[in-house]
Amino acid sequence: MGFSTINESNLHHSLKVLYSEIYQGETEVEQDGYIYDIVSKNGNIIEIQTKNLSKLLNKIHSTINNGHNVKIVYPLVISKRIKTYDENNKLVSNKKSPVKGNIYDIFKEITGLTSILLNPHFSLEIVEIEMTEERKRTNEPVQSKNKKRRYKKNWIKTNKYLEEIINTRRFNSKKDYLSLLPASLNQEFTTKDLRNELEKDKTIPARIYKNPNLITWVFLHMELLENTKTLKRTKFFKLK
Repeated sequence: MGFSTINESNLHHSLKVLYSEIYQGETEVEQDGYIYDIVSKNGNIIEIQTKNLSKLLNKIHSTINNGHNVKIVYPLVISKRIKTYDENNKLVSNKKSPVKGNIYDIFKEITGLTSILLNPHFSLEIVEIEMTEERKRTNEPVQSKNKKRRYKKNWIKTNKYLEEIINTRRFNSKKDYLSLLPASLNQEFTTKDLRNELEKDKTIPARIYKNPNLITWVFLHMELLENTKTLKRTKFFKLK
């Protein structure tokens, strides 16, 4: 089950080079039937994954079973500049995206990894970044390369570039993940309580606090929360 660098974005490549230097590792190493982004000097595995983290679940399980520690590095785009080129590669638009990323965005990425997140041989490193995305206009609306567009658009993504690393956060313990729960929450709380406390933080966008069920779902499947009771269809939770 290999990995080809043909479609590797500049963003992925930049992070791979950076982390290989930090951990004195080799890149694109074939081992145990896989090709790993980085194998560190100590034999630990580092994978750079820019999206679809759940696709790595089987690979992570297999790697840990083979006696290795695994670190997944996920670049979280805090701000993005979009450069659009025409068919002659002439720059026709250069603007900053109004959408800003937030650390709570990781919840939609880790739903498929709940069984592995607290494994002592696994860690998740979130790299908060500024990025430039390059696009190319098309004559007609087209589907994206990954076939996930609900509606066709008249452009396709061609590359992503790392501009700046703002911050890094590592998650490998209960304490790390639970730090994302507001400290002001009562010992026993509902999803409505969670929404209200998240909404008080003006740095958290509406898309996050309007979906508190995602957070409780992840923590329940990580066995960090338990459902204590249900009153009139309202569930109450507390830390295990």
